[in-house]
Amino acid sequence: MVEFLEGLGLSPQLLIFVISMVPFVELRGGIIVGLALELPWWEVLPICFIGNIFPIPFVILFGRKIIDWLGKTKLFGRFVARYKLKLAEKSKIIKKYGHFGLALFVGIPVPGTGAWSGALLAVLLNMRIAFAVPAILAGIIMTLGTSGVIGAFSAVM
Repeated sequence: MVEFLEGLGLSPQLLIFVISMVPFVELRGGIIVGLALELPWWEVLPICFIGNIFPIPFVILFGRKIIDWLGKTKLFGRFVARYKLKLAEKSKIIKKYGHFGLALFVGIPVPGTGAWSGALLAVLLNMRIAFAVPAILAGIIMTLGTSGVIGAFSAVM
């Protein structure tokens, strides 16, 4: 896998930045790839963090319109319907626990619960941006902790 990624011709830093922006893979994937490419964790951490949060304002601002548009297409219609259903099921936690629930949802280290899904949930639940963004950032920080990056940092200090 590492040889394939290196063969794309992108710098390792740009590669992990882009991987961290991809829905479902997000920061978790970028960190794994960065470490597999033998980049130092202190370089991987900020690149993946910035890559993961970079698309979030756009998702919050345009997410509903994009989801609605994609839901009307033949190619993505069924996927969007299933994705909305899954998000609706997971929204019970957020509705119950609010800000903390959204941070917990984003921070759970399983596919489909990252910053993209958290931002889309915030949009679908009509959360205020000022309420959603800090929770999403807190969730990303929780993800970093579960990835062991923060643990590595504390071991060095």
